Amino acid sequence: MNTKAIIVIACLSPAWAFAQGCDVITRSQSASVPAIETHSCYEYQGMPGDSINWSCSNESKDMLSTSKNNVGQCADHYRATCLATLTQEALANPRSISKDKNSKSINIPDNAQIITYYYDTEHLAQARIDCETGGGRWKSR
Repeated sequence: MNTKAIIVIACLSPAWAFAQGCDVITRSQSASVPAIETHSCYEYQGMPGDSINWSCSNESKDMLSTSKNNVGQCADHYRATCLATLTQEALANPRSISKDKNSKSINIPDNAQIITYYYDTEHLAQARIDCETGGGRWKSR
């Protein structure tokens, strides 16, 4: 296949065909406040490629410092994943997932999901509980 054909195919492909992720590093500001996850990355599936930009903005809370960076895709050296239905709440807060797998949101496609990859996680068991309690499917590597 020649280069022109590849460029034409790439231009005609829908935006959601390209993976995009948000790499997240969380650090505790205080030794008395443990961080459940210290390094994770999340991706949206079934959504337009640029939809992650809004949720992947840096934030800092009183006792936790979170650094977020857009990446082409999440790295594959993860220890576990959580796959869940993407909701409007999860667009603003990736830790918020829906317990109702049949829930419908106005601007979110029916098949949209959020997948969170866990890398350096001090409390992986708690992250699993949070995933499954929120209706997600946990998969250890």
